[in-house]
Amino acid sequence: MPRKPFVPGAALVVAAALAAGLTACTGGSSTDDEGGDAKSGGTASSSTAAEPGRYQTLPEACGLPARGTLRGMLPGGDQQLSRAEAKKIYDGQPDITYDTDRRVGCRWTRETTAGTRHLSLDIQRVVSYDAAVSDDDKAQGIYDSKELAAQIPPGGSGSPSPATPSPSTTKGNGKGEGTTTNSSTGKKGETASGSPSGASDPSAEPSADPSADLSDSTAPRVLDDLGDAAFLNDKLVTADSGVHRDVTVVFRTSNVIVTLTYDQWSTDKTMLPDSQELQDKARSLAGELSESLSE
Repeated sequence: MPRKPFVPGAALVVAAALAAGLTACTGGSSTDDEGGDAKSGGTASSSTAAEPGRYQTLPEACGLPARGTLRGMLPGGDQQLSRAEAKKIYDGQPDITYDTDRRVGCRWTRETTAGTRHLSLDIQRVVSYDAAVSDDDKAQGIYDSKELAAQIPPGGSGSPSPATPSPSTTKGNGKGEGTTTNSSTGKKGETASGSPSGASDPSAEPSADPSADLSDSTAPRVLDDLGDAAFLNDKLVTADSGVHRDVTVVFRTSNVIVTLTYDQWSTDKTMLPDSQELQDKARSLAGELSESLSE
């Protein structure tokens, strides 16, 4: 029988094809494993990775509060403002940040003969780089550390403060003053009373206890009706230049933490800035911001 001609090139092609097929079969498994390791534990782990937060960007901070809200929080009495002066006050001064998708802020100031008011806003977007920890959980941890640092008592209520302290929280001493419990320390302190504006007897100096003039309903506390978690802090500080009250509201909504600080300065140490007014306005703005972020 005649032999079939031998073609070297054809044999080489067949051998190369077989080698390529074997390489593809053995190499494909290795590639998949390496890709899974790069995603923290392979396909099974990546499918159970924590969910990202709701917010991927942040709004421009100075433009969030309504102009009417700012006018109410930065009153000028009878002082008339020019258009340029009003623009400077109410437009605010943005904070300098290097990544506006991660943090933004703004500050407003209004100086009058009755004192000076400052308002500041800080908004932080939290991102977790741990696949096992969600952005929301990471944000909650940061919020918890802020609440702990402020020494906010656990529990509490977000209900409005009563117009006057209840008999169970205030005990008169017959001298126009009373004692109230500081809910953050459990200690008794002197409080000025008798004036709707929070002014004490002109001959008296403000108490050395920063929270002494707070009733149980205006003391530092957790707020249960704002965002996913919130608290309010209120501090009265005396200095050589005068007295000022600082009200801070901090709340978390998903992976965003908002810190709002509102304070009033007075050069007259006998006139204490009213806690009720500052707290009400700060909480109102915080609610406005929460709704705006949720849109």
